[in-house]
Amino acid sequence: MINWLIKGRGFQNCNCNYGCPCQFNALPTHGNCEAVMGYEIDEGYFGNIKLDGLRIAGVYSWPGPVHEGNGRMQLIIDEKADVQQRNALIKIMQGEETEPMATMWAVYSAMSPNRLEPLSKFIDLAIDVENRTGRIFVPDVFETEGEPIRNAVTGDIQRARIDLPHGFEYEIAEMGSASTIATGEIKLNFENSYGQFAELHISHMGVVRSTS
Repeated sequence: MINWLIKGRGFQNCNCNYGCPCQFNALPTHGNCEAVMGYEIDEGYFGNIKLDGLRIAGVYSWPGPVHEGNGRMQLIIDEKADVQQRNALIKIMQGEETEPMATMWAVYSAMSPNRLEPLSKFIDLAIDVENRTGRIFVPDVFETEGEPIRNAVTGDIQRARIDLPHGFEYEIAEMGSASTIATGEIKLNFENSYGQFAELHISHMGVVRSTS
């Protein structure tokens, strides 16, 4: 197995209500799962291939809960990536060179037998984990905007976090509100639904934890 490591941050939006039942081992809000995600890599490697400064994104759709499978997925790789970097990132996001089900990418890929051709695209991405704001824009594929959750009565910003000591994606994620329109081969449209902002520190063995 090739050793790999990625540090950075991620922003995700799915069609579920705030809190996303998947995070609590429950069924999705509307019975199905649709999601988009984007990641900024500050530091990373795949074997001897450096991945610093690259961006990746994905669009996913499952007819039911993720664990029931039969999903569709399309990966988007930063157009700045060279051939080696592109191939490395596709392998990581398809769960290859990874301990079984050790990362979210491995799980999503295993549950998505219907894989569309990965795209090489410009990815406009801005993520502020602390302030729960984000934007992902991939031309002709999808656009997502994220913001903090606000009190329905006062309009005040509400802060909530999810701590998963044994999760396969993050240690702590900030919760927000996000909206997506996807117009590519996988078409999605949801508004003011689950937004997730988290620091990314993950390897072929899963989340790299700050404490043992």
